[in-house]
Amino acid sequence: MSETVAKPLLVLQHIACEPPGAYEDELLSWGLELRRVMVGDGEPLPDWREFCGIIVMGGPMGACDDDRLPWLVAEKHLIAEAVRSGAPYWGVCLGAQLLAASLGARVYTGPRPEVGVLAVEVTDAAAADPVLSAAPREFLALQWHQDTFELPAGATALARSSAYEQQAFRFGSAYALQFHLEVDVALAQEWAAVPEYADALEQSLGPGALDRLIEDVRRHEAESVSLGRRLFAGWLGSVVGLDRPTGTG
Repeated sequence: MSETVAKPLLVLQHIACEPPGAYEDELLSWGLELRRVMVGDGEPLPDWREFCGIIVMGGPMGACDDDRLPWLVAEKHLIAEAVRSGAPYWGVCLGAQLLAASLGARVYTGPRPEVGVLAVEVTDAAAADPVLSAAPREFLALQWHQDTFELPAGATALARSSAYEQQAFRFGSAYALQFHLEVDVALAQEWAAVPEYADALEQSLGPGALDRLIEDVRRHEAESVSLGRRLFAGWLGSVVGLDRPTGTG
């Protein structure tokens, strides 16, 4: 077994209801190990060199809430050091914003929330990308954010939407995805049970928004989760450099 395969993947999670979801399912189907660190609960950050890749998930906080959440400083330092050293990285929503901030790009609150199962369009550069080339030119994905970011220097933009220009980018072996392909109905319902999430949704989309969103996720779940697992598998194989076990996929 190679050194890369022998190492587990590191998952940095900021809230219990935002695990890697379908990405974790794909990871486990490969027989891979992961170490989950609940950063938002104050668990200490490990040495990133002990892992073959880093997965950073979302959360209700902002990437620049350093004064309110000092642990963000240490997390962004880990991300910057690991990514600039070439470590494979997969960041989702807040994880995408943290990557942008760690690379020196501006992260800021946009003019309006982008919430719902909405269209995402890949850029021309995605056609030559080892991961995003597996995506169709346009697809639907769950969006639940208002914060956004500028493209970091040296990064390649891979996706956009009508509301926000930056939806996905690559920097070396690091990938940032603003949208959610990992969320199935069960996980969306967990989000809905968080008062902070439910209140924000009602404020953005009005009464009954929660039920409508859950139904939209249910209607597009199979296609979205399948695409998410396909892209993540591409990252595991082409970027992290792992071999898919015989008989899977």
